[in-house]
Amino acid sequence: MAHHLSPELIRRPVRVLVVGCGGNGSAITAGLPYLHQAMLAHGHPGGLEVTLMDGDIVSPTNCVRQPFSQAEIGHSKAVVLVSRMNLFWGLKWHAVPEHFSAQTSVDRVDALIGCVDSRAARKAIAQKVTGPRSGVSFWLDLGNHATGGQFVLGQPWNWENKRSATRLRTVAELFPELVDPSLDNDGLPSCSAVEALERQLY
Repeated sequence: MAHHLSPELIRRPVRVLVVGCGGNGSAITAGLPYLHQAMLAHGHPGGLEVTLMDGDIVSPTNCVRQPFSQAEIGHSKAVVLVSRMNLFWGLKWHAVPEHFSAQTSVDRVDALIGCVDSRAARKAIAQKVTGPRSGVSFWLDLGNHATGGQFVLGQPWNWENKRSATRLRTVAELFPELVDPSLDNDGLPSCSAVEALERQLY
């Protein structure tokens, strides 16, 4: 089945919200400036307008398996990553040093990239991007654990994406167990760098 972009997304900047700035979030964020520049080179009027969202601060354990340094310990992950992207690429992207929640607005989001480490957080995203009040065109979910992971691009059912045979199903529809908070573990952070390397949450 053919998939077509909304004409609106080729007439103005595409507004992207990245939720989670850990291992997956920082990795995909590092690639977004290349996509931004490629879009501009092909004549897109604005490329990407990116916002990074994460309420966590950099910890010593993060410096082992995520792209943060000892000098950044204690600082907001979202602010650190956005500052790095803006300085290097000459961008004006934004940071929101808060956790995604039921109060988070997605009114000005075209594509949400979820890089969260719990099913509860993934469920919160699913509830915000789905339904008549949401206009999010795409939800890309990334997650991994010790032996596997997922990378699922979907179109949430909302006023932007109507019911149709060609609509891309979301991670919540394809893998409902990934949005079931009862399957989360205790949610406690890793107590050592070695444990952080060996244990990944969905």
